[in-house]
Amino acid sequence: MPIVAVGVDVCDVGRFGASLERTPSLRTRLFTPAEVEGRSLESLAARFAAKEALAKALGAPGDLAWHDAEVLREAGAAPYLALRGTVLARATALGVRDSHVSLSHDAGVATAFVVLER
Repeated sequence: MPIVAVGVDVCDVGRFGASLERTPSLRTRLFTPAEVEGRSLESLAARFAAKEALAKALGAPGDLAWHDAEVLREAGAAPYLALRGTVLARATALGVRDSHVSLSHDAGVATAFVVLER
C-alpha cells in the first residue's frame, strides 16, 4: 500500500504529568475512558504523542476532536488507532485506508510514530 503520510511526536513525560496535575480536566479532554484505564503516566504521554503524530500526518487541521482518535491495545497485541468523526473524515478525504502506530517511552520521553496508507 502506498504511504499517504507519516507523523512523529515526542512528549516530555514530567512536563505532561505537571500539565495533568495543573489542569485535572485535561485528562478527560484528551483521552477516552478506555485509553486512561490502568495506564501509567508514561503510557498516557505516549498516547498523547500518538494523537499529535496523527494530527501532523493528517496535515494538522485545527478542527480535529481529541476523542475522535483513540489509541487502543488488546492484551498481548500491538497498539492501534481507532478513528471516527472529525479524524475519520479527514483521513477519508486524504484517501487513508489503514493506519499504523508505534509507541515508546524511556528516560522521561515518550515517542510515537504514525504511518497512514492508502
